[in-house]
Amino acid sequence: MAMTEKKVQDQSKAVQISTFESGNEMAAMAAAQINYHVMGYFPITPSTEVAQYLDMMKAKGLHDIELIAADGEHGSAGICFGAATTGARVFNATSANGFLYMIEQLPVQSGLRFPMVMNLVTRAVSGPLDIRGDHSDLYYGLNTGWVILTARTPQAVYDMNLIALKLSEHKDVRLPVIVAYDGFYTSHQKRKVNLFRDRETVQGFVGEPPKGFPVSIDKEKPVTIGAHMNGDDLMNNHFQQSEALYKAYDVYEEVAAEYAALSGRHYDVLDLYKMDDADVALFLLNSAAESSKDVVDRLRAKGIRAGVISPNIIRPFPAEDIRVALKHVKALLVAERADSFGANGANLTHEVKSALQEDPDNHTLVLSRVFGLGGKDFYPDDAQAFFDMAIDAANKGIIDKPFDYYGIQPGAPEKKLEQVIEPMTGDTYKTGLINVTEDEETNKLKVRIPPLRQLTGKPKRFASGHGACPGCGIFPGLELFFKGIEGDAVILFHTGCGYVVTTAYPYSSHKQPFLHNLFQNGPATLSGTLEAFFEMKERGEIEIDEDFTFVMITGDGGMDIGMGSAIGTALRNHKMIILEYDNEGYMNTGSQMSYSTPLGHMTSTTSVGKAKQGKPFHHKDTAQIMASTNIPYVFTGTEAYPQDLIKKAAKAQWYAQNVGMVYGKILITCPLNWKSADRDGEKIMKAAVESCFFPLYEVERGETTITYDPEAKKKRIELSEWLQYMGKTKHMLKEENKDMLQEFETEVERRWKTLKVKHDTPFI
Repeated sequence: MAMTEKKVQDQSKAVQISTFESGNEMAAMAAAQINYHVMGYFPITPSTEVAQYLDMMKAKGLHDIELIAADGEHGSAGICFGAATTGARVFNATSANGFLYMIEQLPVQSGLRFPMVMNLVTRAVSGPLDIRGDHSDLYYGLNTGWVILTARTPQAVYDMNLIALKLSEHKDVRLPVIVAYDGFYTSHQKRKVNLFRDRETVQGFVGEPPKGFPVSIDKEKPVTIGAHMNGDDLMNNHFQQSEALYKAYDVYEEVAAEYAALSGRHYDVLDLYKMDDADVALFLLNSAAESSKDVVDRLRAKGIRAGVISPNIIRPFPAEDIRVALKHVKALLVAERADSFGANGANLTHEVKSALQEDPDNHTLVLSRVFGLGGKDFYPDDAQAFFDMAIDAANKGIIDKPFDYYGIQPGAPEKKLEQVIEPMTGDTYKTGLINVTEDEETNKLKVRIPPLRQLTGKPKRFASGHGACPGCGIFPGLELFFKGIEGDAVILFHTGCGYVVTTAYPYSSHKQPFLHNLFQNGPATLSGTLEAFFEMKERGEIEIDEDFTFVMITGDGGMDIGMGSAIGTALRNHKMIILEYDNEGYMNTGSQMSYSTPLGHMTSTTSVGKAKQGKPFHHKDTAQIMASTNIPYVFTGTEAYPQDLIKKAAKAQWYAQNVGMVYGKILITCPLNWKSADRDGEKIMKAAVESCFFPLYEVERGETTITYDPEAKKKRIELSEWLQYMGKTKHMLKEENKDMLQEFETEVERRWKTLKVKHDTPFI
């Protein structure tokens, strides 16, 4: 984060410096200055940067926060809750479906009254998937029992994060707090901000962590946290929680006033722009409110008394303040970046209407419009259109259309898009050149494949024109695998690079049936698909050949957040293939660490600096984990050894069609985030195999066979020869990191020797 040392000169307040930063940078700066104890997190766009900035700062020794990379957002919420029970200060950041994935944990934390602060970088909730900003995630949080603050600018993100902790820990509140700001607008756009120069100023404002409350680690006063309750007790518990949430209103005003005295920045419950005498007004959350203020000025110049209302806190909902602000307003348009489907208006529309219902003297007409979904831009002209609607209603004294969507574009039949690629089915993918037979004596499969050149004419499963980075190993690896798959396939991708670059609506690179679901649920989704297929087939409701092959593609860390779903699917032994392309990180969200990232490797959340040297623990051996579920076939492969991979693909198809589930892992390059040359993919993959970092083997009906042994072929190389090809690992070859390199070499050797024992001894 670039800093200028221009001091804000105001001797009555703490010394501040002025800089240009984004909302995510300011959230991280606030957290670092507070110096929280723990941050449990999982990367999801657009909140991911918060953890990345904190990781970079920790590598420089700028804070002491324990950053814990979870297996998914549900896990991150559990980490945060567990840490909060100790009395530690806890921080998190998330977005969109990640927020929903953790949502069952959120009422647990608020219902048990443990403070923490979470930044919700708002983003569209899929499906369909859209990674840009709206408020559909935020609205799911309205009933979780958390205090919710909103931040319209990067400056407000910083300030609200400081206010949030003090509010959360107040003795009359003791509730977790969300600070919500707009994804990609506030989160990524740099604006001029002021921040306190000295951490001591921030820590003086928030004070010491409060004592005297029940915690999980007091051996002198052991407590039970989360005891089961029956109705009478639960009623009392929720009543107390409700009262605390309403008290948060008064505490917020108290803390905001204290902060204003320190910083010179005021955050009233409502941000009211020229509302004193307004006849017409807009009610907007966050960044759109800022965009509308210039329009107010233009209308005022024409003699139209217009204004804008934007709340700084929406839980508790400031009903009385809204009644006062709208006392003389003739027409109000509530514009929301989310819908409450089927409710004739989104959530805050109904809350505004409910507030006005309590005032019999108020006759404000309220219009509701849903706008800006999925990051659709909001311009001053759009604000002008909203004001025009409100002005029209005020002049007529009636509302022509109380609820509507704004900015939709009905399609024109004459402009219907034509299909770009021809779908391929049936015999297109049947070459007859691959032969798989079962050996009755060994109970294993024999595979005969032709020379590779004879398979080059086999059509590709993915059309050209996808948006993958130069040198990306995903599609060469997948296409090579599919050379060994005969006939039709139903293919599911969970969210990740492979999905995003092939399905940018309205186009698709997929030539056969394709499904998408979220990171954590791909295996379960495809298992439901195939079981429904077989059931309908058995009932005679569909007439389709049974030689469909069901393939779920995972990658970009999907076997972390999706591990539970994958294991459940494996234990049920559905007839399908899970194929993982392993690029050693969460590449689709910006190269964050995954559990498949090896020791010492640099990612955007395992920085390299004087205080950190890359990932601090070893990578997960997913193939061995899946083999332990006793599925009939597990394999590893890479495009650097094409015959080996094609044979394994053919075996995988036979087992998936005849016996049960298959899991395969193919190592692929990611030049962008591995910091390697685009052209070196095959060389890097070959070195990974010959250094024994990524052994090629299969586990067939419980028996392990190494399919390429670099030692036996006298081709084994030192691990350092593989590491030198990648910029993300070159630091490991420095003298000061020799202990880390040795630890990595020792672990690779241990896994290789274990694998050799399994190869030599069946059923181990």
